[in-house]
Amino acid sequence: MSKEEELSKINEEIAKCTRCRLSLYRTKPVPGEGNPYAKVMFIGEAPGRFEDLQGRPFVGAAGKLLTELLNGIGLSREEVFITNVVKCRPPNNRDPREDEIKLCSSFLERQIEIIDPDVIVTLGRHSTRYILGRAGYKVDSIMRVRGREFEISLKGRRRKVLPMLHPAAALYNPRLKNLLEEDFRKLRKMLSKSSRRTLDQYF
Repeated sequence: MSKEEELSKINEEIAKCTRCRLSLYRTKPVPGEGNPYAKVMFIGEAPGRFEDLQGRPFVGAAGKLLTELLNGIGLSREEVFITNVVKCRPPNNRDPREDEIKLCSSFLERQIEIIDPDVIVTLGRHSTRYILGRAGYKVDSIMRVRGREFEISLKGRRRKVLPMLHPAAALYNPRLKNLLEEDFRKLRKMLSKSSRRTLDQYF
């Protein structure tokens, strides 16, 4: 089975999923999208209003900023894979709860295994806590870990993790956009220094 077929199977399962209360509120599930062979995977927290309506990740104002930041380092959305920790919108855009993350996490785990990214970028505190927590790190504040490069063992091999602020944070506080731009420059350096392949060979 190809990666495309495996991801399509997961998408079908997500569409039928009723594991947690979030399935009661969704318009459309948001499994994620992008290059099945991407070497960079972005993981946000949860879909918002526009994502819930379209069934696609990061299509609102925060998504527009994410696209801008990607383009700023020479990447496009089509070259990376973008998803969230939970695949359905929490009511009123509240934070996803621990039990919701736990019940939904197997979908993300399988996506990571199939796509097999070299670098995982976590956007926001919930995705950062989940991914780094898999390696035993306790994250109290996203500001304390953002922009720091971690290397963890995940799904059978070592992977680099770069926590960042969620793009939505910069919409509420424009000064934080500078930090996001700084972290994206760090991402470009990480890719260009990769021991596996150069940035030009990534996609």
